[in-house]
Amino acid sequence: MAETTYPQRYTITAALPYANGPVHIGHLAGVYIPADIYARYLRSRGRDVKFVCGSDEHGVPITIRAKKEGITPQQAVDKYHELIKSSFADFNISFDIYSRTSSKTHAEIASGFFRKLYDEGKFIEQTTQQYFDEKAQQFLADRYIVGTCPKCGNENAYGDQCESCGTSLNATDLINPKSTLSGEPPVLRETKHWYLPLDQYEAWLREWIVDGHKNDWKTNVYGQCKSWIDQGLQPRAVTRDLDWGVPVPVEGAEGKVLYVWFDAPIGYISATKDLTPDWETYWKDKDSKLVHFIGKDNIVFHCIIFPAMLKAHGDYVLPDNVPANEFLNLEGNKISTSRNWAVWLHEYMQDLPGKADVLRYVLCANAPETKDNDFTWKDYQARNNNELLAVFGNFINRAVVLTHKYYNGAVPQRGELTPFDEEVLAQLADFPEKIAVSLELYRFKEALGELMNLARLGNKYLADTEPWKLIKTGAVRVETILNIALQISASLAILSEPFLPETANKLGNMLNYAPGKWDEAGSADLLQPGHTIGEAALLFEKIEDAVIEAQVQKLLDTKKENELANAVAAPAKEDITFDDFSKIDIRIGTILEAEKVAKTKKLLKLKVDTGLDQRTIVSGIAEHFNPEEIIGQQVSVLVNLAPREIKGIVSQGMLLMAENADGSLAFMQPSKMIVNGGGVS
Repeated sequence: MAETTYPQRYTITAALPYANGPVHIGHLAGVYIPADIYARYLRSRGRDVKFVCGSDEHGVPITIRAKKEGITPQQAVDKYHELIKSSFADFNISFDIYSRTSSKTHAEIASGFFRKLYDEGKFIEQTTQQYFDEKAQQFLADRYIVGTCPKCGNENAYGDQCESCGTSLNATDLINPKSTLSGEPPVLRETKHWYLPLDQYEAWLREWIVDGHKNDWKTNVYGQCKSWIDQGLQPRAVTRDLDWGVPVPVEGAEGKVLYVWFDAPIGYISATKDLTPDWETYWKDKDSKLVHFIGKDNIVFHCIIFPAMLKAHGDYVLPDNVPANEFLNLEGNKISTSRNWAVWLHEYMQDLPGKADVLRYVLCANAPETKDNDFTWKDYQARNNNELLAVFGNFINRAVVLTHKYYNGAVPQRGELTPFDEEVLAQLADFPEKIAVSLELYRFKEALGELMNLARLGNKYLADTEPWKLIKTGAVRVETILNIALQISASLAILSEPFLPETANKLGNMLNYAPGKWDEAGSADLLQPGHTIGEAALLFEKIEDAVIEAQVQKLLDTKKENELANAVAAPAKEDITFDDFSKIDIRIGTILEAEKVAKTKKLLKLKVDTGLDQRTIVSGIAEHFNPEEIIGQQVSVLVNLAPREIKGIVSQGMLLMAENADGSLAFMQPSKMIVNGGGVS
């Protein structure tokens, strides 16, 4: 069989995250973990790899965030660029460079790219009507316009997309549009822009994608691309009326910048230029393989628009593959940055230090490769405790502990092999290629499953051979068993590195072994007899219920905050006259005593000093307050309410309470101490 040939070099890109907020687990599962696994795997195979990424620092999301925080766009991108960059580093994402699109290099590359297409007549110039905010005196980008979606009726759809139903929109499609800057209805005004005529590339795109990548691109990617092409492509603007971005480098374009979708993917090229003086070989040499890792919301940009840009330019290689993932949900709900419904990477690293690999494992094992998947904290706990700890960690711990117990940490000799030994070693030899095949096909979940199967093989081998029993009667046989177990362990140190880099490093240290390249894995001779290994240490720790409960409670608190923020006040009651109001006598009083009413859940019996007297009041607040906590509190009391018997107790008045949307109660209290009996008017 002919030996497989591989590209001379690889350019791997991961979607540029917007520098308008932190990174969350949806980003990790969809883009950055699979991209990092792939890059690490290729390096282990000795391939020439450049893994590039950076912050996307232009576009409307940046200006919206800056406006919300009361800072400049530059201050906003500086803040979030550093947060994102440090989060990736803490999580061991192994970018060769993490750049940014506000850099001087990027401005030069993006401007030069536009200028070449402009000079060669690759753009068309059009004057169209676009929405303008007369109060703010500026044209409105799509995200500055909200209105009712014509498809589903969502009243908060954006000018480019409805996040409720997912429909792509034009701002003029919205019903009752409003500017997010002023809240006023925008008006249509003429403005001139440059467009990339995608329709002129439709035939080429159909041949390149529909005919050329039907069998090697993921079905979700291929299907979305084919659908777009079948609907017919239209010219797409490459410039925008904004004051934040790369200025359009032609005369007559004052006040205009490159549209972010045109600007951002060029960021991959500018990042590579900042990384190496040989950047052109990674982008222009036909022996370079370009792979984009993205989420499904970026498929069209990376599979249709950016390739059309590259084709129009003529100097660059085209993407070989775009292995996009679907979306990850959180505890049954769509991840939402605006609602803070997310597990943020930087917070995870603070809350669960030392558990980067656990999250990498869970998000890869549950990756949304072909359909949307759901992350739950219970599943996170179960995968750690039942898989990483009970399978991987347990096998390594057994092998290392027994080697120290019986042989003082020295790798024993491998003697005569049984048929079972030979079968296990044959299986061991097959695992590197099994995992590699899955990774070459971008099946990361499948590859991780095979890695765990190798750990299961080791576990089963020890369980079936029972060296802890044999040591008394077959000590020579135990030497062979533990030798083979340690060879499996050494292979795990090599093969786990792309998936679990911290674990691989710990395992290598434990074995006193510097893991070699990928192709060395599977060998039965990685650790030579007499080699001394280190003491056993836990690769993984059990995650207790309290840790998970704290994370779940954090989400429940967020959900409660969202409900309160979106709560609608109850409608006002019927009007009353001033005479009706003047009959009400409300005084400030102090709670002197409080106790629960027997055989009830809701009632407290209170003694209240009203300034007029000390009276008994029965109040239905027992589910909200502990009796001992409210003694001494000043409260507002309706003192001229007719007495009423409640559970055999005569209640002489009523406390005034404020009720939140979630049903929680708060006392209506004065902002400073008031003498008991003071009136409320």
